[in-house]
Amino acid sequence: MRLRPSILTLFILLTVPVFFAIVAVNYVSNEKIARDNADELIGRFSVEAIENIQHLFNPIKSLVRSAAAIGAEQPGFFEENRSLKYLFSILQHSDRIISMYVGLNDGSFRQARQIDPAVEIQGKLPPPGTRYADRWIAPQRGSAPIDHYLFLDADRKELGISEQTTSYDPRARLWYRTAQQSRELSVSDVDVFATLGLVGFTVGAPFYVDGTLRGVAAADITLDGLSNYLAERKISPGTQSYILDHQGRVIANSERVRTYASHNGRVELQHITSLGDELPAIAFSFRPRGNEKMFSFAHGGQDYVARLATLPPEFGKRWQLFVITPLADFTSAFDEQNKRLALFGAIAIVIQICIIYFLSSVVSTPLERLALKVTNIQDLEGDNLPPLKSPIREVAVLARAIDTLDSAVKSFAAFVPVGLVRQLLDSEQRLVLGGHSRFLTIFFSDLEGFSTLSEEVPSQELLLRVSAYLGVVTHAVNMEHGTIDKFIGDGVMAFWGAPALLEDHAQRSCFAALRIREGMKELNANWEADGKKPLNVRIGIHSDAVLVGNIGSKERMSYTVMGDGVNIAARLEGINKEYGTGICISHAVFKEAGERLCVRPIDDVTVKGRRSKIPIYELVGAYGIGPEFEPDQATVRLCKLTRTAYSALVAEDYATALARYQEILVEYPGDPVARTMATRLAAIDPSRLVPLQMSR
Repeated sequence: MRLRPSILTLFILLTVPVFFAIVAVNYVSNEKIARDNADELIGRFSVEAIENIQHLFNPIKSLVRSAAAIGAEQPGFFEENRSLKYLFSILQHSDRIISMYVGLNDGSFRQARQIDPAVEIQGKLPPPGTRYADRWIAPQRGSAPIDHYLFLDADRKELGISEQTTSYDPRARLWYRTAQQSRELSVSDVDVFATLGLVGFTVGAPFYVDGTLRGVAAADITLDGLSNYLAERKISPGTQSYILDHQGRVIANSERVRTYASHNGRVELQHITSLGDELPAIAFSFRPRGNEKMFSFAHGGQDYVARLATLPPEFGKRWQLFVITPLADFTSAFDEQNKRLALFGAIAIVIQICIIYFLSSVVSTPLERLALKVTNIQDLEGDNLPPLKSPIREVAVLARAIDTLDSAVKSFAAFVPVGLVRQLLDSEQRLVLGGHSRFLTIFFSDLEGFSTLSEEVPSQELLLRVSAYLGVVTHAVNMEHGTIDKFIGDGVMAFWGAPALLEDHAQRSCFAALRIREGMKELNANWEADGKKPLNVRIGIHSDAVLVGNIGSKERMSYTVMGDGVNIAARLEGINKEYGTGICISHAVFKEAGERLCVRPIDDVTVKGRRSKIPIYELVGAYGIGPEFEPDQATVRLCKLTRTAYSALVAEDYATALARYQEILVEYPGDPVARTMATRLAAIDPSRLVPLQMSR
């Protein structure tokens, strides 16, 4: 984990959860307050609404009782039209009453009612300005009764009259029969008002004379009027209120939606679950059975509270008040407050993070630079970074210590193989004497004619030129992940496969040799341009199992390789002089990495102390590491011709081998390998030809 992100992460882990905990507690508390408030308001509204509905009906009931009392005390009062003024006074008492009337047991009917100027009466529209009408029906023997309408304006001035025979009989109406059966004041079921063409219910009271039903006084209230009452008294904008009958059918609703239909004089009410809005249906399904407690439910991603309360028995009808309120109507203010709190808190946290980020950079930036410097030290890569200055004392001391370490490690790596230094830094192990056997590839290089050159060239110039050559070798070995063991004068010893394991160590050593060849071409071109003699490099490469490890004493040790394979590699470097070649590799190297190498066989040689012959090859190119390393067509043909001659040599057909080497010299006159082999075959009796012995 990095320091600056760690500081920020720690700050966020300590601050943000606390902030969200505060917001959550605040949200939960506000929601509980809002829910309690909603429950209280719904409960209060239910009680008040039931009381108000009763208060709405009680005055009307009192007026109806008064009219019935007059009918009982003055039996002839409602038989005359003078009673119409009294009925009109009751009509004006409340805007909820749309009609006040009395029906007698002989079929007489007296009514004062409101008029809708747009609705036809007796087949025609009432006169303009009509607000009210007096209506009366008096039965006649032997003929149909006549229905009389006297149209009145708002000041009860007469505007016109309409008369028409009628079959209307008050005794057949639901309100009359309900009052007759109950023998007391009652509220009828929902019915169609035949005289008004509206749907509503009637408050009716019978009156008796000498124990005989004389008539019924009644007042009409429409369902629309009751719906208007609910719409005007909402708890919140989203509240929906319903008055239901005992079967759950909608009598009135606060949305003023028509929930009834009239078919052939019969009224059909919609059930609460069959409305177009599914919310009341879902709420009704969640209602608790057997009690009238508040209940909650969720729908459409919102929470709701609701209550279903029954009107008291003294009302006379088993009606129910159903109230549904979205909780959001009560929590919206709290939600806005929570949003503002969250917004301001988030802004505050962002500002704090910016401040913490800036302050943490004062500490973390120099430490990150020091960490980068330590990484570079461990990787042994890059130049020294500039000294770090910090106002923090501990960081400044640490920076000076790391600069000292950097210088020490780079100095150490200049004398010890870089791979070994990396291994020591990575493994954190101490240097100890000892080694182990490992199959790897050993490399030797040397300058041709160095002794003569050292006599001819001034020492300072010689040092610079040798240093340039050693720089080329070092760079090539490092590019191919090799380990430079030591510099032996103008010679270089290196190996691949230790301390780091390499599967392709033989191949990489050959690539390094080709890179050295190309690098020396560039150096020689520059030297020749300056009038200086070029330097030719001879390289020998061999793969073998050798002992590798720390050799020496406890006071001074060297990481190197030992064994017969080292001697062979050194002798391969020297044998280049015999055949005039630049890079000589053993058969073991060719066997390990031959598929990407372009080589040609030179000869089978022997090593002092060994009976077996060692095939050796000249490395002339490689495939896949760059166009400058790939052999041209002439080189490929030379390799092919050399392999043909070598095949005859191995088959001990020396005459054919000589002929073929001579053919190579005809096509490639300057080829040193063909010239050397042809000279040997021509000067020595083929029957006594012995292999060349490698020696230093």
